Parts: sequence; C-alpha cells; structure tokens
Amino acid sequence: MQPELVEARQRAREIMYRYNTSPPTRDGRERREMLAELFCVPVESIPNVYIEPPLYVDFGSNIKVASDFYANYNTTILDCATVTIGKRVLFGPSVSLYPATHGISVKERQSGLERANEITIGDDCWIGGGANIQAGVTLGQGCTVGAGAVVTKSFPDWSVCLRLAHWMCAYCDFVAPGVSSLVTLHD
Repeated sequence: MQPELVEARQRAREIMYRYNTSPPTRDGRERREMLAELFCVPVESIPNVYIEPPLYVDFGSNIKVASDFYANYNTTILDCATVTIGKRVLFGPSVSLYPATHGISVKERQSGLERANEITIGDDCWIGGGANIQAGVTLGQGCTVGAGAVVTKSFPDWSVCLRLAHWMCAYCDFVAPGVSSLVTLHD
C-alpha cells in the first residue's frame, strides 16, 4: 500500500478511537468536531449530524455528509471510494456501506489489487438496521431499505428495498401518491 494511504488510515484510526471512546454530551459538539476532523470538513458544514459510536471507517476523508443525518450504533463505512449521504438521512443500528470490493479472480486478489465504486444515498432516505449497501449503488431520493437487506443494485427515487423470506430483493416504485408497483428481483 502506498505510504500516504497507510498514513491516512492511521489518522482515521486515531480519530475513530477518540470518537468511539468519547463521553456523551448534551449538545454533541465535541463529537461533531471529531467527525469534521475525520471527514476533513469545517464543523459548520455538518450541522445536525449525529453518529452514535462505535463508528468504523477506512479513511473518513471520502465520506460526504449533508445536514440532518443520524446513524444509530455500529455504523461501518469502508470509504475507499466516495460515499455521499444526502440530507435528512437516517441509519438504523449496524448499517454497513461497502464501496470496497475485490475481484473474483484468485490471481487478482493475490496481486493485492483492490477495487472501489462510489455509493450515493439520496435525500430523505431511511436505511434499516443491519442493512448492507454494496459498491456502486445509488439510492434515489426518499428510498427505504428494510432491516437486513443486502443492496447490490441501484434504486430510483421513492423505492422500497426489502429482504424477503426467500432471499429476494423487492422494491416498490411509488408512481404517484397512493399508486405503486411492486417489483421483485432475484439475486
């Protein structure tokens, strides 16, 4: 790994340690300051951003968070590529975002080659507890991802993605208020 990447990961781990062991405060200012340091942005640019510890990231600097974001406990964001989180987004506990991926070729993995594709979560999305968002996924505005879903494909605005008992992913495309169509996708 390149020395600057090693240094960037170490920097993130030191900030994560401080963040994950910090005491709660009523206004959350101290934790927001640490998040701003982790994300390499001014604290004023992340108003109303609350992430319950523990939080796990690779670098932190590739995470772009808009305002009014809340993540419950145990969020993991492996930000080897840019992760963009829109306004008024909510995460349940143990949500994981995985832009990092590896090839299926053993020789490729042995060579140390890693891949990463961006993840984008639109405004007003709700990601249920234990959901897993994979590399290259874009969730449009107002999407809901059910608890435990593994999302490997992008979904348009106002979709609902669920993990069903038969291990399918379904989404409900809201065509108009009160009118929707349900589509099931087999993995």
